[in-house]
Amino acid sequence: MDVASSRRDHLVETALRLFYRNGFHATGIDTILAESGVAKMTLYKYFKGKDDLILAALELRDRRWLAWFDEELKRRGKAPIDRLLLQFDLLGEWFAGDDFRGCLFVNAASEYCGLDERIAELAARHKRLVRDRIGRLAEEAGLRKSAALADQLALLVEGAIVMALMEASPRWAATAKAAARVLVEAAAAEKQAR
Repeated sequence: MDVASSRRDHLVETALRLFYRNGFHATGIDTILAESGVAKMTLYKYFKGKDDLILAALELRDRRWLAWFDEELKRRGKAPIDRLLLQFDLLGEWFAGDDFRGCLFVNAASEYCGLDERIAELAARHKRLVRDRIGRLAEEAGLRKSAALADQLALLVEGAIVMALMEASPRWAATAKAAARVLVEAAAAEKQAR
């Protein structure tokens, strides 16, 4: 990696960390520059402004989070049906982390709703990708109405994230998992009844 890419990447990494910890509007460019040690001129060499830096940070978070999620599900879950429930264990581990501040994409959507369509769309795309992964697992498990089940499980995922943030408690992953188990078992029973 060349020095220029390294500076850009360091800037995005720093911005991502600060945006997640403090919020998008509360994190100014000067704070990001001071934390990263990057000159303002360098920032504007790579980004037109703060919104473009936010997009780069969200894209980085999207790639990392989905890669972590996919790898952990694959590594720990033997069968697709097991992975449908395992996702809630992964959420619980995320919620229990010292740096858990909710979902960066929900935070972005709430701070930029009606202000920047690109940011809102990137946040929505991330949520669609998560739901699509859940749907794919349901399909691989051979469960009927996999799209409806994916919607239901995605809703449990999102609800668990919000409640874990609001109550500063990872227990919501287990609560969501219990509800998910009922849905998955009902879908599995329907599959066997065919």
